[in-house]
Amino acid sequence: MTIASRSDPRMNSWRDHDFRLVPAAVAGWAGALGGLQLGWWVAVVTGVLAAVVALLLLIRGRRRFVGAGGALLLLGLVAAIPTAARIHDAEHDPLASAAVRGTTASLRIEISERPRPIHRAGYADQQAGTRSVAVPAVVEAATVDGQAVDSMGRVLLLAPVAEWGALLPGQEATATGRLSSARGGDLTAAVLSVRDRPVDVGPAPWWQRAAETLRSGLHSLCSVLPEEPAGLLPGLVIGDTSALPQQVEQEFTASGLTHLMAVSGGNVAIICGAVLLLCRLLRAGPRLSAVAAGVCLLGFLVLVGPEPSVVRAGVMGAVGLLALALGRRGSALPALSFAVCVLVGWDPAMAADFGFALSVFATAGLVLIAPKWADSLARRGIPPGYAEGLAVPLAAFVVTAPVIAGMAGTVSLVSVLTNVLAAPVVAPVTVLGVLATVVGPWWSGAGHLLIRLADPEARWLITVARHGARAPGAVFGWPGGWLGGLCAAGLMILAVVVLRFRRLRVLVAVGLVVVLLAVVPARVLEPGWPPKNWAAVECDVGQGDALVLATGEPGRAVVVDTGPEPGPVDECLNRLGVDRVPLIVLSHLHADHVGGLSSVFEGRAVGAVAVGPGRAPAWAWQQISVEAAKHQVPLVEVNQGQRLDWPGLSLDVLGPRYATTRSPALQDGTMINNSSVVLRATTSAGRVLLSGDVELAAQADLLAGGVDLTAEVLKVPHHGSKYSVPQFLAAVRPRAALISVGAGNGYGHPSKSTVDVLGTLGALITRTDVDGDTAVLPGDGGPVVARRGEPRGPPH
Repeated sequence: MTIASRSDPRMNSWRDHDFRLVPAAVAGWAGALGGLQLGWWVAVVTGVLAAVVALLLLIRGRRRFVGAGGALLLLGLVAAIPTAARIHDAEHDPLASAAVRGTTASLRIEISERPRPIHRAGYADQQAGTRSVAVPAVVEAATVDGQAVDSMGRVLLLAPVAEWGALLPGQEATATGRLSSARGGDLTAAVLSVRDRPVDVGPAPWWQRAAETLRSGLHSLCSVLPEEPAGLLPGLVIGDTSALPQQVEQEFTASGLTHLMAVSGGNVAIICGAVLLLCRLLRAGPRLSAVAAGVCLLGFLVLVGPEPSVVRAGVMGAVGLLALALGRRGSALPALSFAVCVLVGWDPAMAADFGFALSVFATAGLVLIAPKWADSLARRGIPPGYAEGLAVPLAAFVVTAPVIAGMAGTVSLVSVLTNVLAAPVVAPVTVLGVLATVVGPWWSGAGHLLIRLADPEARWLITVARHGARAPGAVFGWPGGWLGGLCAAGLMILAVVVLRFRRLRVLVAVGLVVVLLAVVPARVLEPGWPPKNWAAVECDVGQGDALVLATGEPGRAVVVDTGPEPGPVDECLNRLGVDRVPLIVLSHLHADHVGGLSSVFEGRAVGAVAVGPGRAPAWAWQQISVEAAKHQVPLVEVNQGQRLDWPGLSLDVLGPRYATTRSPALQDGTMINNSSVVLRATTSAGRVLLSGDVELAAQADLLAGGVDLTAEVLKVPHHGSKYSVPQFLAAVRPRAALISVGAGNGYGHPSKSTVDVLGTLGALITRTDVDGDTAVLPGDGGPVVARRGEPRGPPH
């Protein structure tokens, strides 16, 4: 949080800012980051160079450089000695060397942060998709292979959520498991994979217990709301997204609003700003106001927990409040620089944290860039309030886009607009949520009222995120890592420089018009999609399956499988104009086929959900049952020999020929694949064989049973895996083979051997990772295949 007013005209020139602490902050940050990424010696070199420059400033510099030189000297010595020593100790910790060997260890640890759920991709329900948690901790005592070792480093525990998810920061426990190497780039010595429950668990500090009570109370209060706003409100208020549907989380990410669900300086600014406003109304002095805001800040930080982003925001807010109490105007930049110095010196690992970089750059952009741009817009006739509303998100986007591009490997083109639309409700929903959290345990009626008042704001944010994520071209890929971030930064700097010159602005505008005229009609508007009279469409849902079959009636189609996650299948159905789904068929219950079930119900009438005889895995069966019951849709079973008819579509159930009698708990992945429902669809374009994920045994059963497998189009089994019998593929004799597969998947799909067999059969092969959505439609000489998209990634 910074206290400087963005609308203060005296602070709109860079000459009005105090830059004396900036070199020290840059030196400390660079030394710690270099030491973490390249080795402790880099911190030493950076610190020595900073100290030398500082001494030159102090000896030969002018009087105004004395303060900058002193700060730079201090941070240079910190980077050269304590920071380098801490990085060296983490690199040479005994647990780090033991982790390389993968040995077993027993650790007495103290929990340093709240356990973070690890969500599995492809699970529509967050709870069903959570099997483990990541628990950051500090080692107090360690035993490796029965021998005590001297380690006081940091570790990350990967542990079962049921046994470890409820632990609180400050609690001590003993954990036993297998060590593995940490990813590097921070001070974590090793990762401990734990399967058992914690032993000898100590009590949590009273303030952590109180904070957990308040957090649980917020979830209870939110239960009166529908699922999506009920899951979003705790994320907005305290950064807890454990109850947030995965689809909403992905939409916030794609639309550039994910920062709203991470407690940061924005939350701190809102809370402290509300307290300062109240104090101003009560005519309290600046010092009393700063003290009152500081007390609320401390309570808020305890409520949220000691995560790095929270500590970072708290330090920045505390420095800003101190500047207010001392009566210093224009202290935003020194406050930011001092906060960077303190945080990097206290915990060098923050230097490599993307959240840290986002927070610092965003604050710097709001301090240095946004006021100048707001004034420039105001001089061009835009009302000051609107000018600031445009300048703030635009400045934040420009300075943070390189970090986001390097971190996520994507760039959101709609984030400026979505942030402008979201901005008016962020502060009210945050304040209402915090008030409800504090008041709820003592006065539930008032707590529920506050939550009801926050409900419209939460729904508005969900609406903005959903429409932003679904906008054509909302997100495009970008090289990840440091190189991608540097490239994005270079482009941003070039754009800002170019736009300062009028003639260059005209050239840029002309270039943008040309690009839009060339690209938008082809890739965004896509007038040729969906093709007229389509019969079947294989949706591009990544590493999973989702296929849509037209029933011969406008807007109505049968959906077979729903992909690995909510969102992609919903977008595919929207593109096809499907608003009525008489039947959803789930070939089998693996996550990459059922994960998107919830999003098929979004804005559509669904007649029934059909499954085969398989009931494994158990979590998926339970999730499907709950989803069907929630929407009051019958859950039916289809078996071999059944036939289903619509005006322009017939489905014959060909398999599974045999259902396993083993308990669902004992069925492995191959058994579940072989229990896939196999359908032969008779469409206007010919016959389409939908083979689920059947592997060798199930394919042999179909061949041995004398089933007529011939079809013009084959949905290739199991994403084109190598477990396909050549005789099975030959029996189908497909003219077109559709492979639903995710770009860059780690399974080796599709297999070269399977693709080669299909090629020798003369089949036209399509892949969703290369072609995007793929449609089959009737042609004069047989089925015609139309491809919608361009490659999401290189063929694999």
